[in-house]
Amino acid sequence: MERSWFFSLLLLISIYNLAQSTVPPSSRFKEVNTGDFAEALSEYSSDFRGLDLSVSIFQLCFYNTTPNAFTLAIRMGTRRSPAMRRFVWEANRGNPVGEDATLTFGEDGNLILADADGRVAWQTKTGNRGVVGLQMLTNGNMVLHDSKGNFIWQSFDYPTDTLLVGQPLRIGGVTRLVSRASDKQNTNGAYSLVLEPERLAMYYKSPNSPKPYVYYTFSKQKGRLQYVRLSKTPNSEDLSLEFSTGARTLLSRPKFNSTMSFLRLGVDGNLRVYTFNDKLTSASWEVTFTLFSRDARIWESECQLPQKCGKFGLCEDSRCVSCPLPTEFRKWTKKCEPVKSSVCNKNFYYYKLQGVDHSMSKYGDGSGPMKKTDCEKKCSGDCKCSGYFYNTKTSMCWIAYDLQTLTKVANPTHVGYVKVPNHQ
Repeated sequence: MERSWFFSLLLLISIYNLAQSTVPPSSRFKEVNTGDFAEALSEYSSDFRGLDLSVSIFQLCFYNTTPNAFTLAIRMGTRRSPAMRRFVWEANRGNPVGEDATLTFGEDGNLILADADGRVAWQTKTGNRGVVGLQMLTNGNMVLHDSKGNFIWQSFDYPTDTLLVGQPLRIGGVTRLVSRASDKQNTNGAYSLVLEPERLAMYYKSPNSPKPYVYYTFSKQKGRLQYVRLSKTPNSEDLSLEFSTGARTLLSRPKFNSTMSFLRLGVDGNLRVYTFNDKLTSASWEVTFTLFSRDARIWESECQLPQKCGKFGLCEDSRCVSCPLPTEFRKWTKKCEPVKSSVCNKNFYYYKLQGVDHSMSKYGDGSGPMKKTDCEKKCSGDCKCSGYFYNTKTSMCWIAYDLQTLTKVANPTHVGYVKVPNHQ
């Protein structure tokens, strides 16, 4: 009985302390999305309005790429520089607000983004949790904290397509970066960088595929992963992916302050590090790491990017070199596409492309081992299958729902078979 009474007392004290921990009037605010746009260059050809919350090269802002569709974001860049401002965190991707939307930080400690009509587009859900203040840290992390300085909520826990230095993907939290659909369209795109228990992998969701497939994996780690973060190596400017196992994957060696960097999963599915060089008179951005590049001696060729050659094309040395049609190989142009057909009947055949890989076959597990005839049956029995890829040495099979970029390889055991109607 005494034990029960004691815990009840502790609970009442905790509730009382939380009730007393409110945001002081001097820290409360209500920002309205209205007024002139900043006269500064920003990415995605966007317009933006800066808010009062800022520190160093980071500022909270509203930006839009289409009229009356605003995203609450953190932008990175200096006012004294003509260099482009870049958006490194977003609150409400895919759920924009309009003119006269409000951002409110009230007495209860909840940060709320709402449209002019009161519709809540986004919130931190930190009401009555002991929050007493909101702060932008010098590393770009926006935090809501209690009276002891503990973080109740932080933007670092909710990345979109970007990781700042020190920011993690974490098992049990947000485990992925997701690309935006396009420069103009700020919704989730087709690409994702995903932290899994044993690896860090990149996925692509093609238009007709029932599920995303892997198009790149970083080295498999020993032991189960808890997090991975973009990290600056102590006593150097090296930037690495630091895994919870203690392993590091070196990405770049900027010649200047690497803490002013971020990792971005781009619209095209490429992974890049951007570093802000503030040592120049006109400070500027430099791309200090590119995962898929023309210089693929260390990392990967651009041919591994699923949409490198658009709807269809054969890629070699990071260049789209031909349009592999059933009867001839034409010079590649953006108009290259597979023969259009409805092949839910049996009136089709396959033409063979020897020495080619699909973007899913290099890192994807595939099915098998199985006979080539069984692999073909899988494709023939699936109306959405555009072709299949088969390794004659390992007897592994990959079913393709969208052909897109095929890579020319020297190994003749890698063979592709493209489905076309008989009338072609």
